[in-house]
Order: sequence, then structure tokens, then C-alpha cells
Amino acid sequence: MQLRFTPQKKRRKQLDAAEQLLAIIDKDKEYPFEFVCFRITGFHLQTDAEVPLIKGDELLEDLRVFITKLSGRLAHPAAEQDQKIYTLQALAEAVGVSTKTIGRWRKRGLAARKYVFDGGVKRLGFLQSAVDEFLRANPDLVSHAKNFARLTAKQKQRIVNEAARLSAGASLSRHQIINRISAKMGKSHETIRYILLNYERANPDKAVFKKSTGAIEPAQAAEIHRLYKQGSDVKELMGRFGRNRSSIYRIINQRRAKALLAKKIDFVPSGEFLKAGAEETILASRCHLSGLEREEPSQIKSRYSSGFEPRLRGGDVIPAKAGIAGESLLPEYLRILKDTPVLNREREVELFRRYNYLKFLAQQERSGLKPAGASGAKLSRIEGCLTEAEQIRTRIVEANLRLIISIAIKHTGAGTDFSELVSKGNFALINAVEEFDYTKGFRFGRLAALNIAKEYAKLSGKSVRKIRAQAGSQQDMERDFRTTLAQDVASTEKSRRSLAQIIKNELNEREQYVILNRFGLVGSPIRKQTKTLKQIGEDLGLTKERIRQIELTALQKLRQSLSSEEFELLTG
Repeated sequence: MQLRFTPQKKRRKQLDAAEQLLAIIDKDKEYPFEFVCFRITGFHLQTDAEVPLIKGDELLEDLRVFITKLSGRLAHPAAEQDQKIYTLQALAEAVGVSTKTIGRWRKRGLAARKYVFDGGVKRLGFLQSAVDEFLRANPDLVSHAKNFARLTAKQKQRIVNEAARLSAGASLSRHQIINRISAKMGKSHETIRYILLNYERANPDKAVFKKSTGAIEPAQAAEIHRLYKQGSDVKELMGRFGRNRSSIYRIINQRRAKALLAKKIDFVPSGEFLKAGAEETILASRCHLSGLEREEPSQIKSRYSSGFEPRLRGGDVIPAKAGIAGESLLPEYLRILKDTPVLNREREVELFRRYNYLKFLAQQERSGLKPAGASGAKLSRIEGCLTEAEQIRTRIVEANLRLIISIAIKHTGAGTDFSELVSKGNFALINAVEEFDYTKGFRFGRLAALNIAKEYAKLSGKSVRKIRAQAGSQQDMERDFRTTLAQDVASTEKSRRSLAQIIKNELNEREQYVILNRFGLVGSPIRKQTKTLKQIGEDLGLTKERIRQIELTALQKLRQSLSSEEFELLTG
């Protein structure tokens, strides 16, 4: 941009200088921009700013583009030059290599300018002097390129005949056949592959190989992957699509890799994930998930092949981010509440730690994943981590379903459909699992209840059909839950009375007041009446920090006297 208004005579000098610079750049070194600017323009940069370094390979590419654009503005007739000018095709024939090889040489420093050839057409041209200099400076590169020299028609036909013979006489893959011909004729694998591919394109009725050739169409690849997930055998797919076993697995693995790369993997980070031996420590114990235990690789493969989706007990599928819609599923939903035990604090932390660590491992494995050449073993490891994480999330969600019902019942009076409330509650609960940070020491139920309450608040004011339209079935469902809830309340109330007695025996009067009000032991077990540290401090005439100290001292006393269940009942 700075050179756009440079006089034409000066531009020619700058073009020559750029080509000279191109010839001396080493792609493995770095160069300051000040050096580049001086070599092209003859002026030093006048700046106090830090001058950046440019990688050699990037500088080569930039100079190539610079020379092409600048020479395009200065294009002169090729016939008027004082030395021979080669077109791209003419140079390839003169040197005995392909035009693609010439393109690669340009990236390595072979200078090319634009000239006006016959007919007034601007094309890339190569000065004889620039070609000679490049060939002299890169003898090994030129020698290697001779292996890609054009073959005669007779040689090409020999390659085609040999490929047809090997394909008909042995059960070799296309890749193996090309490798054998490559070794026999002393030509590269890529040269042989292109010759056979071009022959089959030019002669579609004379297939060299028994199997399909060329790159598979995206639609076919998607169909192979879909059928494989549905349980189709690899041999069946080989016959149906005319591909060998390795091709089928390569296609499947590419689709699996693309699906994993498109998948959003979020986890709550923790410093313990980065510690030495974290995997052995966190994944050492087998996580019993009430029927959703960790699977062996063969089981994971089986579930992957059949299109696995996490299931709640009873067979009703609940895919990620989906709620239960329709009252027909609610009786089963209520049965799950009765059968699923509530998680204690220790078990809850263990599950959340494992859940987030598995997704952390999946993300680490996926970071270097590329669809081309993705190994089945690596894909299975990633899928295995995500599958187990999904199972753990289902277990956590099931263990907290009571919370949804208990909050939903309080909102039915506003005319909101009960099934809709349950569905919205599921969304909020699943989101809470994703957001919960187990490292902070809080119970999951607090965040989940807040998320559910926020979700229900969004429904307020909306016009929905009245619950009375389904009063009969609704009352039956609520009656089932209230029976279960009443039993839980009775049990909880008994534990609360025992806890209150221990608090009275172990703590002084001021400590009792702090604990009872801080953790909601005043009021009913369903509607806890809690106070903040500031509110308690105002009641006792103390600062908020002093109340915090009293609370900590009291909890330390109670931790020595209460069982783990009683302590969780107090702090949960």
C-alpha cells in the first residue's frame, strides 16, 4: 500500500530487488521487517516501535504475492525482453517435471513475473536467468523432482495393465496395488495413483479395479456412517458400496471424528485435574450408577453402533437437554422418584468430580484430533469418556427429580400446566448440572433449586390452559407424589428434632441461635426460614464477620458430635 504511488521506474527497481531478496530467504529462519523494507526500497524504517520478526516460510509466500501483483501492474510484452521467458507449461516441459512441481518450486523461491504474451494475455512468466539461478541453488530438489517426470503413453499403459492384473489375481487393496507398482517401476505412489485415476475418469467403462475408485461422495459417506450406527455389518457395507474394509473403516472414523469435533464439550475446571496421577486417583474407583456402571470398550462400541441414548429406568428415553412432555410419562416419572436414592454430600462430590474430569479428558484427547487419519482407538477413548459422563449426568439428574416436583406443585395454582412445569424443570436441572462447581463446597441442590425457580418465573404471566381441564389425572399424580413427600417429611422432621436436641446439648445459647437461623431449622422442613449473617448480626448486636466466626466454631463442635447424615441434613 505504501508503494502504490511509486513512479514506474522506481517500481521496476523494487521488483528486481524483491526477486533478489526472494532468492536468499531461508524458510527456516526469521527476518525483521526493517530488513525486508530496506532490501526492497533502499530506505530504513523511521520508527520507535518494536520491529516484528517474520518467519522465513511466511516471507517467501508474501514476497511471491508481492512480486506477482507488482509485476502485473508493470507487465511488459514477453517478446521484448532481452532473455527467454518461459510460460508455466513451457518451463515444465523444458525441465521435465509437472506444472504442480513448478508451483511447489515457486513456494521455495523460484521467481515469476507477469508478462504480456501473444494475444495480449497477461500470464506468469519465468526469466531464463531466474530459472538457472534456482536450478543451480537447489540441485537436490531438482533431482528429486525428476522422479515425478512425465511418463510416456507406453509407460502409462503398462501401469494400467499391471494394476488390472494385480486387481484380478489377488485380494489386494487399491493402496497395496499402487505400492507394488510404485516399487516395481521406481515411481512415487502419488504418480501411480494419479495415472490410474485419470485413466478411469477417461475410460469409465473400463474399470481397472474391482472396487469403486476415487473419492467417495459426501452423501455416500453419510449413508455408510448411518447404516453402521444402525448395526450394519462392515462386510455388508463393503459389498453394498464397493469398498474394501480399510476404506469403510476410514470413512466411518472420519464421520465419527467430525461429529466429535462439532460436539460442544464444557466442563468445570479444577486444579486437581492437572496433578500428577490425577487419572488414577479420580477414576480408580468404579462408579456404581444403579445400572449405569462404566462399560468396557466393547460395550461402548456396541452402544455406539446402535445409536446410544441415555435412558431412565423403565425405558423412556430422555435425551440431553430434553424434558418430559405429556402426562402419559408422569406416572413413570413419579416411580423413578421413589426408586432413586438421594445423593449424600460425599457421593455428590465424587460424581461431579468424575463427571467433569471425564469431559476434561475428552477435550484433551480431542484437541489434536483430525478427521483425516483419525484412529479408531482414539475415537473410542473420547466417545467412552463422553458416554460415561452422560451416564453420570443422568444419575445426578435422577437423584434430584424430587426437587422439580416439589417446586412445580407450588406453581400449579397460577393455571400453568403441570407437565409443562416438569419439562421446564428438567431443562433447568440439566443446565444446573453443567454449571455446578463442586470445588466450592456448596450442595448442588441450592443451585438446582435456584435454576428451577428462575425457569418457572419466566412462565409467570403467560396464558396457558388451566390445570382444571385435566383435574382427575392431575389430582392422582399429585396425590401419589404427596404421599411420598409426606413420608419423606415425617422422616425429615424426626431427624430435625434429634438434630435440634444435639445442638441444644453441644452449643451455648448464642451459638444455638446462629446455627438454627443460619441453616433454617426454624419453621417447617419444607419451608425453611433462614437468615443471612447480616440479619443474625443485627439480632445479636454483632458484626457480620463475628457471626461468621461463631458459625465456624459451632460447626466444628457439631462435626465431632453429628453423624455424616445428620451433618448433611444440617448444612444441606
